[in-house]
Amino acid sequence: MDTTKDGFTPEDDELIELGDGVNAGSDADRIVEVEGREMYEHFHFVADKGQQLLRIDKYLVQRLEKSSRNRIQQAAEAGCIIVNGRPVKSNYRVKPLDNIQIVMDRPRYELEIIPEDIPLEIVYEDDDLLVVNKPAGLVVHPGHGNYSGTLVNALAYHFRDNPNYDVSDPRLGLVHRIDKDTSGLLVVAKTPDAKTALGKQFFNKTTKREYVAVVWGIPEPAVGRIEGNIARNPKDRLQMAVFAPDSGIGKHAVTHYEVIEPLGHVAVVRCRLETGRTHQIRVHMLHIGHPLLNDARYGGDKILRGNRSSTYARFVENCFAVCPRQALHARTLGFVHPSTGEEMFFSAPVPDDMTAMIERWRNLNQNTPTNS
Repeated sequence: MDTTKDGFTPEDDELIELGDGVNAGSDADRIVEVEGREMYEHFHFVADKGQQLLRIDKYLVQRLEKSSRNRIQQAAEAGCIIVNGRPVKSNYRVKPLDNIQIVMDRPRYELEIIPEDIPLEIVYEDDDLLVVNKPAGLVVHPGHGNYSGTLVNALAYHFRDNPNYDVSDPRLGLVHRIDKDTSGLLVVAKTPDAKTALGKQFFNKTTKREYVAVVWGIPEPAVGRIEGNIARNPKDRLQMAVFAPDSGIGKHAVTHYEVIEPLGHVAVVRCRLETGRTHQIRVHMLHIGHPLLNDARYGGDKILRGNRSSTYARFVENCFAVCPRQALHARTLGFVHPSTGEEMFFSAPVPDDMTAMIERWRNLNQNTPTNS
């Protein structure tokens, strides 16, 4: 028998966000695609050549410390137990040489999730779901240096008196993610049915997600479509990179953008996600030569447009100080309610740090008109 990890506490930090924003976690958890979904591999077993037929919940409970058969059955119900590339139910019988993976839509929680009284800006809540406006700087999931002070810790506190909400239950919780330093809207499922229904909408690309970004330069044309596969950068494991759609490398990704305010050396753009891949907006905008302002991972924290005067350099440094993160905000989120069938649409205003930075560029552009 071969296993890649031990212990089981099914359970991001900053690297690997699924979709821009889509805060996902560390390099320690391998990402695999399961029926079109990007998932994190938590455990990997290969059944012995002499393996006798055995229900998979019994097989796994013998191999996973600190895990109950009930929790394994929950994971199977959530589509998190994969055999030979396909999800199976808990009554599946393991055969010799079966390739078995336990996957989650988030990296592993290495420690118990402690409820923490962290303020949440709740935009909407009912019995099925919750929509929250996440501030920049808040990590979504615990792990890899961020074991507390995360959105999941805040949710654990918010639901502390709800006996039906288990923060570690893979059938509940965040349906998607955004990066640590991206602000904006996220939806949280409070029931298994809600998570399944919402997850299908994200998979089928029927949700409505719009971001506001500030980028270096003014994209041309002013309205465009960026298509390019996204995969890990072979030269830098902390970055993603864009590959040709027919390259066979990476995952298909499409971003639609529109310049909504040209400001000389920079532009405010609206981005609509057709797919949701790791760092999608950040890497797609870089790909067309317009990285996000102050995006240190992709070089946007340098002066990429404008003159080299000390006055201008101080101006840019001041802008970066005002907005000390990549200038990206998940402004709108739309989906069909999983129980009522009602079309729901939410909007969160561009936060103060980005607004203040945009105003500085607006003033500069009005006083000293330039061409980017």
